[in-house]
Amino acid sequence: MKKRVYAALMAGIMLFGTVGCTSGGNGGNGGNGGNDGGASNGGAAGNGTKIGAILVGDENEGYTYAHIEGIKKAAADAGIAAENIIWKYSVPEDESCETAAKDLVDQGCSAIFSNSYGHQSFMQQVASEYPDVSFVSMTGDTAASSGLENFSNAFTKIYESRYVSGVVAGMKVAELAAQNKLSAENYDANGNVLIGYVGAYPYAEVVSGYTAFFLGVQRVYQNVSMEVTYTNSWFDITAEGEAANALMADGCVIIGQHADSTGAPTAVQAALDSGKVAYSVGYNVDMLSVAPDAALTSATNNWSVYYKHAFDQVLAGSKIDTNWAEGYSQGAVAITKLGPSVAEGTADKVAEVEAAIKDGSLHVFDTSKFTVDGANLSSFVLDDGYEAISDGYFHESEHVSAPYFSLRIDGIKELN
Repeated sequence: MKKRVYAALMAGIMLFGTVGCTSGGNGGNGGNGGNDGGASNGGAAGNGTKIGAILVGDENEGYTYAHIEGIKKAAADAGIAAENIIWKYSVPEDESCETAAKDLVDQGCSAIFSNSYGHQSFMQQVASEYPDVSFVSMTGDTAASSGLENFSNAFTKIYESRYVSGVVAGMKVAELAAQNKLSAENYDANGNVLIGYVGAYPYAEVVSGYTAFFLGVQRVYQNVSMEVTYTNSWFDITAEGEAANALMADGCVIIGQHADSTGAPTAVQAALDSGKVAYSVGYNVDMLSVAPDAALTSATNNWSVYYKHAFDQVLAGSKIDTNWAEGYSQGAVAITKLGPSVAEGTADKVAEVEAAIKDGSLHVFDTSKFTVDGANLSSFVLDDGYEAISDGYFHESEHVSAPYFSLRIDGIKELN
């Protein structure tokens, strides 16, 4: 539902970012929905199938960059020629999306994918007008209820890798505490170590992600509390940096993020360089280029897994899954390379936790591991009547692909 990346990050750090999944989003070019990329009149690969991609950002924004790379890899693996991928970059979450989608239909695309939640209503409308073309709104949540056979939603189980990135952060907190590197300002009134999180919007996708991160930290170091601040933008380098600075001023020693720029990691690196105890956990891409000492890791998506699955269905002439969500079990999520500042033993702990997620012995939202208003939960019913809690855990992204974990659990405080 939002997003941006790092090819340009390396070249020009000011542009950088890392997926979001609920409305709101980056600005962009209007008109036909952004700049076209890739020729629409090239030679056919295989049966000449053309794929359209409507992107909320471009290669300079981490979330979108990850989609671009995923689409390119999946197309190559599926035998779809690069010239048969038609790109629409920096498409706002408004009528520009509808215009872009119709243009892609006119250019002969068999399937059209958009990568931001705010595109969903426009994609659904165009899908209703062109029943012979498949439309997928990534991170969306209305495909199942739309009644349209040619409209689908997909997202990864990114909360799994956010949990693992939390484990990395928890290992660092435990090390700092054991080495007496924390001061009084790094603890709250109850003796919990303070950690922080820069979120884009107070949407379920973000809440699900930061809760998973927090629970991952607690798997290693129980006595933590977390402050969350929202920037109300998926990509705003300045706002994300300011949010990180405010959290560090409160004493937070770890800054996680669900926002798409390098603003937060860059601010954390500057704070570390000034002598402050502070480390960063990013999103979408490796942040070591902007935070070589402060960055511990990032939660990331491997979008090629989904796109290859969907492209194969398109090429086979079959319906694209109405809802798709996969995580570690299919290699759809991961964490990036561990930074040099991680605690000793982190790689082994990560391997242990990832294996437990893959074999199903660990459930991220195990209801015995968190409370809401002081109580463990045994039931949480969604608006459509679906019971999300059973067998002792909250079943995230199993009913529909988009996250719906919106619970505010104890130990986490939203500042705005």
